[in-house]
Formats: sequence, C-alpha cells, structure tokens
Amino acid sequence: MEIQHFSHLHPLVFIQDHSVASKACLCLGCEKPVEGWSYGCNQCEFYLHKGCAELELAPQIQHPFHPEHPLTLLPQSPYGGANWCSLCYCTVPFKLHKECAELPLEINHPSDRKHPLTLLPQPPTHPQKCSCYLCRIQWKGFVYSCSLCNFDLSLDDFLFSPPTITVASHEHPWMLVSRKMSFVCDFCGTDGDHSPYHCDTCVLFVHKNCISLPRHIMITRHRHTISLWYSFRQNQIEDWMCKICYEEVDISYGHYRCPASRCCYIAHVRCATDKAIWDGRIMPKGYDERSGEVRHEPLNLITDIVEQIRIGELVVASEIKHSYHDHNLRLTFSGKTKDDDSQCDGCMRPISTPFYGCEQCKFFLHKDCAKLPKQMPHPFHKHLLTLSNTHNEDGYSWCSACDRWYQGFQYQCYEGDCSFEIDIECMLLSETLKHPSHDEHSLFLVHNKQETSCSACFKRLDSGDVAYRCMKRCDFSLDVGCATLPLTAWYKYDRHPLTLTYSDDSEPSQLYCDLCEKEREPNCWFYYCADCDNSLHLNCAIGDLPYMKLGNKFKYYRHKHPFTVVKNIWNGPPCKGCREVCNGQALECKESECNFTVHRDCLWRLNRII
Repeated sequence: MEIQHFSHLHPLVFIQDHSVASKACLCLGCEKPVEGWSYGCNQCEFYLHKGCAELELAPQIQHPFHPEHPLTLLPQSPYGGANWCSLCYCTVPFKLHKECAELPLEINHPSDRKHPLTLLPQPPTHPQKCSCYLCRIQWKGFVYSCSLCNFDLSLDDFLFSPPTITVASHEHPWMLVSRKMSFVCDFCGTDGDHSPYHCDTCVLFVHKNCISLPRHIMITRHRHTISLWYSFRQNQIEDWMCKICYEEVDISYGHYRCPASRCCYIAHVRCATDKAIWDGRIMPKGYDERSGEVRHEPLNLITDIVEQIRIGELVVASEIKHSYHDHNLRLTFSGKTKDDDSQCDGCMRPISTPFYGCEQCKFFLHKDCAKLPKQMPHPFHKHLLTLSNTHNEDGYSWCSACDRWYQGFQYQCYEGDCSFEIDIECMLLSETLKHPSHDEHSLFLVHNKQETSCSACFKRLDSGDVAYRCMKRCDFSLDVGCATLPLTAWYKYDRHPLTLTYSDDSEPSQLYCDLCEKEREPNCWFYYCADCDNSLHLNCAIGDLPYMKLGNKFKYYRHKHPFTVVKNIWNGPPCKGCREVCNGQALECKESECNFTVHRDCLWRLNRII
C-alpha cells in the first residue's frame, strides 16, 4: 500500500512494524521516534507515523498571535537551518509547528488545579527569577502561566509531560506528580527537584526522561548486551564498581548489568547511556535476556591457508594468502637484531618472531596482525570499527587516540559522518592498563571530563579525550600516546637496549640528551641505558615518525616530489625547515634538484622557504 504525501517527492510505502532495533528514526511530521505502523521512503530515509501521514491538514490557518497574515502549511522550513517554531523560540519570520499552531489558548493542568493557565507570548516577569515549575530550566518562547500563583509551564512540559505515560518496557502506567518535590530517581539514581513520574504499584519515582530508558543496549565497552535492572534482585556479583567510571554502584537504584551467566559487568545508568559510550542502538523485542550473547567474532583477512606444519600437537599455517598483499606470505621463526630495521606492515612496530613475510616485496606481518578480525568493537569508540589499509591521498593517517601520524593497518568508523580512525598499536589497548610507571595500581580507561594533565608529558588533556587514570586518588593519568610508548628502544651507538625511564634524580648538569646534546626536563620520561649511562629524549630514541615505514613514499601538497621515510640521518644535512639535525625518522626528497631532509613537523615551512 502506497500514498503520495505532499511533504515528499516519492510515494511512501506502508510499514507494518517499524522496528527501532537498528537506529532510531524520527517522524518528519511530529519529530518523535517512529514505531509500529508508519509510512516511509527507505531510499531517502523519510518516515511518517501512520497517524501523521493520514492527518487532514488545512493548507492555511489564522492564529491569534499573528492576526496580520494567514499561516501556510509547508513540508519544511524555507529558512534553512533556522527551522524553529516561533512559539517555542520566538524566531522571525513567524512560523509554527503544527502542534504549536493548534495549542489551546487556555488549559487546566493538574499542577495548578485552582486556576486555568493562559498561553502567553513570553515568560512573565515575576518577583523571582522565572523558571518552569516542572523542569526548573530557564527557557525562551511562549508559556502557559497563572499570574495569581506565579506558576509557569513551558511548552515542552505541556506537550511532552502528559499527566499519564504508558510504555512497553513497564507494565504499569506512570502518573505525573502534580507538585514540586525532591527525590532520587529510582532508574538512574540521580537527584531531582521537580515533578517526577510515579508508579503507584511499584512505588517508583523517576525522571520524565528515564521512563523511556531502553531495557537492553549494546556498548563497545562490553562484549555482551547489558540490561536495565530496577527490581533490585540480588545475585552473585560481589564487585559493585561501575566498569565505566569506576565509582561504586548503589544497586538499590537502577543500573545496567550483564545478564550472561558468570559475567559481572555493571554500570551506572548515566554512564552506560552517555553519548560518548553508547551509540543509541537498542536490542530488538525478541532478544533473549538469559544469554546476553549477541556478538560473534568476525573472520579475519586470511583468504586461504596454502600450507600447514605441525609443531608438537599444534597445527600452524606456514603459508597463507592475505587480502592486503598480492603474494603468498610465509611464516618465519628466525630472530632479528637491532640493526634490522624491518617493520610489520600492520602495526608498524619492528618485526619480532613469529611473523609472515614476502621477501620479494619486503612485506611483513606479525602473526597476530595477520589474524586481525575484519570488524571489532573498541572501548575508545562507541561504534563498531572496520579493518582497513587505506589512508588519505598522501599515504598516511592521523590516529584519533594517540594523536600520531601512521601508516599500516587501521580500524575506521564508517557510521554516518564519523571520522574516527585508530592505528593497530592503540587498537590493542584494553579498558585496563598495568603500566610500570605506576605499578602500585592499575590504570582505567576514562573518557576525560576533567581537564587534567598527562603525568608523563604534562600535556593538557582536553575534555572528551580518552586517557588512562588511577582511581586510587593518586592523581596519575596517561594519555594514549604515552601509554603506547615502547618500553625499550635502540640507540645506534649503544650495544644495549635503552629502557623507558620515568624519573631522574641526577644533578642538573647531567640532565642532557646524549644524541642531540640538549637539556632534558628532570620530570619528563626518557630512555636510559644503565650500563653505558646514555640518556635520550623520547623522540631522539624512537624518532618523530615511529609508525611510518622506512622506505615508504610520503606525499605533501606543498612539495612537487614525494618524500621517502628515512632513519638515522646522523651526519646528513640539517632539516630544511628548522635547520636542526634530523635525529631518527625524517623525510627526504631524493630528487637531484632538491636533495634535502625535513622533519615531519617542519613540512609547513616549505612553502615559505622553497
């Protein structure tokens, strides 16, 4: 069954059961979630409730707040982004949502049973600062008001706070309490100071917004679906610590918990439904709460096992075909030395055994990198991530987690206009980190909401950054870049490995780098060899581009030739940009007319210099 609606170019097809199991869709008429019977155009993602689509709407109306002109019904605002209702936000020119145009000029409301409330074009001036009695939030636009009682009701509370709400997730109706009261929401466990909704049968008081909390959700911080519990049943969980904020969960209030057997995952309602954690997806009605198992490990990119060998009782693939290389890759168990600069084409770390390789192309993959799954959830991001080896047109990418340039494999988000991408080194991190720089306590992943600093590099962490933090009141945090620094590094003129070191009590005269011979900050991390007493800055030891593969080409729009990633330009010319010696990785233009070296961070200077 189809209809041709005035608001859309294509015919709308009748949908008998519009499920919100995937991603919530809004009715383009009333802007509320679409469920049940509806009409839609899947091609354009345009949907209308059945009731909204079948409304008999007058093409023009007269309204008492704008008597000068009739108001014409339009499918959308003609004023671009300023798609506001003048009743709600007093925008100009005058226009109204259908709901607002049909508002009664006078109402009776249970919050003020003595007098009717009159619709006014702006909030009245009361002796005290005016705010809505129900929501206690300042607002603009029209209100329902009783001047005798100094009582005001915003349009949002009138339109979307009906006296009774019935939802499928709760067996009893919710009744609006017609008075202001202080309470703790039985669903989210946070305070409220306005009019709550009440279930008389269950003796529950909740925020209006908490009534619609989904029963089952999936977040990337946990491999099972988690479910909303508010019946306060006890079980064998002994650790009542929220696995997102690591604060205690009061189980006398609602919380999300994993229903899978022997799984102890628990989280505050507000933590689990935070926009940085949850992407808004809910589980379908037929979901089996007892299992909690919905995710299956996806396949990797090994397309064929050409040959196998037996090692003891294990059967190992000794030769494989991989989607990201044209030739077969053979498994190697031989060791490597510090002079071997071979890197894994997946994670860009120096090659260590075992690994798969193609000697002809110098293409190498650690055994674990070859088996990376096609898709993975990760606690750094709320959407599912997909494995990729494509980069920008210049041949590299910027990691959204550690803020470093890299080549090699990556996981990307293809959800909408999300631009999140992460290198393999960061992808291997989990929610909990045991780091030798703070070995007395474990560090926990947090989506930073406090503007603290990294305890290693002292860089300011912006609000919203992902970081690792000690929850034992140690005031210790690590940004992802410092958390992924290798614990050892090699210095060309030292036969021993250098160890990542976290403090230095040497005399001030000894605080210098043995490579660049510049001073070191006493509280900043550095690499150190105790046998030879060599100390190096972090960048001097691992280079400015540790996740760029040596020999790879690198394009840059301000230079006509491609650059080559090179290493250890100890006696070479200084950087073309800053005139300092290029220690570690650098970029080199090998064309005879140029023949210069430049730091990656100095590329921006080239346009001015050349």
